[in-house]
Amino acid sequence: MPLLTDRDREAVRTELAKMRGPVKLVVFSQALSSTADLCQQNEALVREVAELSDQVTVEVLNLAIDRDRAAVYGVADVPAIVVEGARDYGIRFLGIPSGYEFSNLIDSMIVASSGEASLSDATKASLQALETDIDIKVFSTPT
Repeated sequence: MPLLTDRDREAVRTELAKMRGPVKLVVFSQALSSTADLCQQNEALVREVAELSDQVTVEVLNLAIDRDRAAVYGVADVPAIVVEGARDYGIRFLGIPSGYEFSNLIDSMIVASSGEASLSDATKASLQALETDIDIKVFSTPT
């Protein structure tokens, strides 16, 4: 049974048409875990999204088996999604990106496809002035 309605699918297809290059969604999952149901839902959602654009591919990895890849991506929990464009920009989703987070997944795919964030020149200048890398994490709860 599809997770996205026909209306949602059309809206996502329209948004993904803005992509400028290929995007790979690397999904970390685990069938034998306390989060197995969430992992299955996450995989299904990502596959549905990927069906809406020829520029989106999906790779599903098992956190327990693919430990080296998980370590490279900095993923320690499931379900998780890595959004990669021409390179890994560090975009991660932990848990299922549902509700308001779903639009963030689509937006991050568009940004990763171009490799350029739509930031003002002032913001870009401020970020370039930083002396060290900064790890930004955004936490949200289901509503």
